[in-house]
Amino acid sequence: MEDNKPKRETKGIDTTVVYDFKQYPDEISGRCDNCGNTLFKSSVKDFIFLRECSECGMKKSI
Repeated sequence: MEDNKPKRETKGIDTTVVYDFKQYPDEISGRCDNCGNTLFKSSVKDFIFLRECSECGMKKSI
């Protein structure tokens, strides 16, 4: 079954790296720097809050 959602254009940021929010703050507050999406999955482990874009998978530690 094919996904009929249109593909968002991305900026080509490496999504395998976890970026630090202090070094790389959001270009537009509350939006993914790579695709501009506003929906994120979040998790906490060892007192580190990790935010992952649900569209492209870009991760930032907050």
